[in-house]
Amino acid sequence: MNLVDTSGWIEYFFDDSNAKHFANVIEDTENLVISVINQYEVFKKVLLVADEEKALRAIAQMKQGQVIQLTEEIALLAAKLSIEHKIPMADSMIYATGLSMEATVWTQDADFKDLPQVKYIMKPEQTNPAEL
Repeated sequence: MNLVDTSGWIEYFFDDSNAKHFANVIEDTENLVISVINQYEVFKKVLLVADEEKALRAIAQMKQGQVIQLTEEIALLAAKLSIEHKIPMADSMIYATGLSMEATVWTQDADFKDLPQVKYIMKPEQTNPAEL
């Protein structure tokens, strides 16, 4: 199973530089789980930069995967993960959702960078010039 973090969805929907890294995962809807927190964040972001129609289309595409509701179990796990890994609330809820579904979390958000079960894709502008 796979869960794409908000950063990956936004990259995909706006066809930014790393969209290709998330496309296969997003389009494999049979193995895709979506956190309701991702739906909130994607809807808000698309609404801010585009319009409600485009935001609703984004949510419709996200719903092709399995949407996972925020449960008490996920919320409590998220609180523990937030403390343990020093990650913000929304990120910890997304990560907890992924872990609860035994999913790989795909992201380009550095908050997730070194966490287990995470596939971190660095944005090109985050590339360390010394590594080039």
